[in-house]
Amino acid sequence: MITGGHRGIGRAIAEAFTAAGARVAIADIEGADTAAGEIGRGTIGISCDVRSSTSVAAAVARATTELGGLDILVNNAGIAVLSPLHELSEEDFDSLVSVNLRGTWLVYKHAVPALINGGGAIVNIASLAGMAAFPLLGAYSGTKGGIVRLTEAMALELREYGVRANAICPGFIDTNMVQGSSDAFATITGGSFEQMVTAVQGRLGTPGEIASLATYLASDSASLLNGVAIIADCGMNLHRV
Repeated sequence: MITGGHRGIGRAIAEAFTAAGARVAIADIEGADTAAGEIGRGTIGISCDVRSSTSVAAAVARATTELGGLDILVNNAGIAVLSPLHELSEEDFDSLVSVNLRGTWLVYKHAVPALINGGGAIVNIASLAGMAAFPLLGAYSGTKGGIVRLTEAMALELREYGVRANAICPGFIDTNMVQGSSDAFATITGGSFEQMVTAVQGRLGTPGEIASLATYLASDSASLLNGVAIIADCGMNLHRV
């Protein structure tokens, strides 16, 4: 089950898992059925708002029933808002927490009973911003840092059930969310987002590169990895500004 799977990183992960032979449930607030139909091969689309306990519970129940169980959970649903912390609205702050942090916890909470019934893997999509704070991404960084800490707790609490939990912390990836943020970056700073990315990361990463890492973390080949947060950013974290 992949949340936020109708486009971007989530869509790439859904396609990668399907190509690897998994049956996939895409859970998203929009576009889930369309994405599932385009991917095919038994993929199902489920409407899910990760902010709602009722919606999440129903989505997990349907995924578990239609897939015949739940072996892998990918918490990918998320939003970004660029703003200096002191200028961020309360509404935007609450939205970031509700979707990114609470949403990750809520989906996990409802999926655990199915996951521990046989073991499995959790992959949480965090961010490089969850490992180190960046200007304009203060609140976003807070939620993604929270996901990293949640991942560690998940790993400790579910280890005895044979369930592993790891996080991926991407840098700048070529997605609609990142491209949308580039306009806000230019408006706030007056600088070029593209030039900044080239300077600090070299190039934009691709959703497929993150998907490859996700499939690895969910596989038996990664059985020794539990509770780790893997940075995927071309080394940007070594010389961030």
